[in-house]
Amino acid sequence: MPHFTWKDTGLTADCASLEAMASRFEEAAALMRRMAGEGFVLERQSEGQRITHAEPGVFEAYGFINEESPVRQLTLLP
Repeated sequence: MPHFTWKDTGLTADCASLEAMASRFEEAAALMRRMAGEGFVLERQSEGQRITHAEPGVFEAYGFINEESPVRQLTLLP
């Protein structure tokens, strides 16, 4: 299943004020709510939290980079 690992490092690293930080958190929260509404799921793994979607097309439409191993990404043709 397509996935990427959620890493929150640097989300507000470039913000110059508390207002800017608050805006960044609000933007991130709005995106996460939209993703949840479209079927994305958060899965906890030993190496971190993964955000997944059962449909590769929806995952790709957001422009996320699939961290699944290349072998798992292959589409088998009949």
